[in-house]
Amino acid sequence: MDFIQRTIDLARRNVEARGRPFATVIERDGAVLAECANKVAQTHDPTAHAEILAVREACTGLGTEHLTGCTIYVLAQPCPMCLGALYYCSPDEVVFLTTRAAYEPHYVDDRKYFELGTFYDEFAKDYTERRLPMRYAPRESAVEVYRRWQQRNGGERHVADAPTA
Repeated sequence: MDFIQRTIDLARRNVEARGRPFATVIERDGAVLAECANKVAQTHDPTAHAEILAVREACTGLGTEHLTGCTIYVLAQPCPMCLGALYYCSPDEVVFLTTRAAYEPHYVDDRKYFELGTFYDEFAKDYTERRLPMRYAPRESAVEVYRRWQQRNGGERHVADAPTA
């Protein structure tokens, strides 16, 4: 099966349905576990990116939060939100089919706080220096939630069965 072409076709169908030009296919052992197009325009949900939807579907179907053994095909380089989700689910490989530089003459998303050209730089800044206003409101009771989680997990701090480096 040609997972690259399948990803392109899925994105093309989404554009024809008035959606945005993004799609994701998740494969393991030659079988499609999930395939989703971006649904932000259709659902008005800013988190309904193709990668997020496909990861959610694949993980739910497998009964795990880990996608080890999988290859994830995405139409374009992932945005920061999707990149975070891809790191978190630990696939064996992510294959992207075009770059922002290649598609920029045809598609730009430069909303407030989210210009892709500078967005990654925001992560390196202290929260007090970011463009998005952020405020730290410390509460010891917030840390207590984590203490309770550790207690409920036999004193273990790490998530069980999580892939590690």
